[in-house]
Amino acid sequence: MGVDLGDLFERKEIELSELKGKVIAIDAYNTLYQFLSIIRQRDGTPLIDSHGEITSHLSGFLYRTTNLVEEGIKPIFVFDGTPPEFKNAILEERKSIRAEAMLKWEEEKAVGGEEALKYAQASSHIRGNMIEDAKKLLELMGFPVIQAPSEGEAQAAFIARNGDAYAVGSQDFDALLFGAPVVVRNLAATGKRKLPGKGIYVDVKCEVIELESGLRKLEITREQLVDIALLVGTDYNPGIKGIGPKKALKLIKKHGSIEGALGETGTDISHMAEIRELFLVPDVTPDYEIKWKKPASSAVIEFLCKEHDFSEARVSKAVERLVEASEEGQQTLDKWF
Repeated sequence: MGVDLGDLFERKEIELSELKGKVIAIDAYNTLYQFLSIIRQRDGTPLIDSHGEITSHLSGFLYRTTNLVEEGIKPIFVFDGTPPEFKNAILEERKSIRAEAMLKWEEEKAVGGEEALKYAQASSHIRGNMIEDAKKLLELMGFPVIQAPSEGEAQAAFIARNGDAYAVGSQDFDALLFGAPVVVRNLAATGKRKLPGKGIYVDVKCEVIELESGLRKLEITREQLVDIALLVGTDYNPGIKGIGPKKALKLIKKHGSIEGALGETGTDISHMAEIRELFLVPDVTPDYEIKWKKPASSAVIEFLCKEHDFSEARVSKAVERLVEASEEGQQTLDKWF
C-alpha cells in the first residue's frame, strides 16, 4: 500500500517511449499485486488454470513486460525478502481486511452485484507458488531477478542510487523514502482503466517523480520527508489520526523534526526510531548481478502452456515479440544480452 505522498510531489506524465534505453528497477511484489488486482474477469474472478492456480500475475508479467521491452525499456525485477518484525502487525491487519473483502466479493458475485470487482481486487493476495512461478517466468524471459534481503523497494532504490538503474518502478511512494532518485508509476498499467464499481473509464498515464527536485520545492530534507511519512502513516505504522500530507509538512517545517510535531499533537509512534532507520539505512545487499539474457523461447512456452494452460499461439507470438524487441535498436547483441 505504501505511504500517501501524492499531494506533495509533482507527478510528470510521460509516454512510455520517453523511457527508451532506460533501466528500471521494478518492485516485483508491487507489480505482482497490481496484476492480481487488475487482470480479472468482470465479476472479479482472476485467471485460473486447470489445477486451480491463479495465473493473472503470469499473464501480466508475460504480456505487459513484453510491451515495456518493445518500448526500449530494460527492466530489472527486485523481490522482497524478510520483512522487519515491526511490520507484522500491519501485515496481520491487511490479512484481515483481505479476508473481509473476500467474503463481500463472494456475496456480490452470487447476486451479480456491481461491486463484485471492487471487493475482488481488495481481496488480492499472494499464495501458493506465485512468487516462485513469477521468478521462474521472468528468468526464462531473460530478465535480471534480484532477491532483496528485506524490502524490495529499498533494494531497488539502492540499485538506482548506485547508478545501475535510472528509476524505481512502483505504484507506491515509499521508494522516495528509501532514496530512489526517480520513481516511475503506472509503468505496466498505462491505457484505459475502468474504475471499480463505476461505469467510468479513465486514461492511466505513466508518471515520473523526481526526489531531489521535489525536496527542493518543499524546502525539506529526505530525513524530514521520512518524518512526514511517519506522521501520515507508512507500511510500518498507522500514522497520526487527522494528519494528512499537507498538515504533516507544516508540522515538520514548523518544528524541524518529528519530535516537536509529536509534542504539539500529544501523540507518539511505536518503533519510531527503527522505522526511521529502516528508511534511511535500509537492509540491502551490494552483491547483485544485472545481466540480461536471450529469452528461452521454448522453455517459456513449455512453462506457461503445458503447466498453466496458456494459449500456445498467444504465448508463442508474445515470445517472438520479446525476442525481436530485445534485439531491436542494439548496436550488438552482446550489448543487450
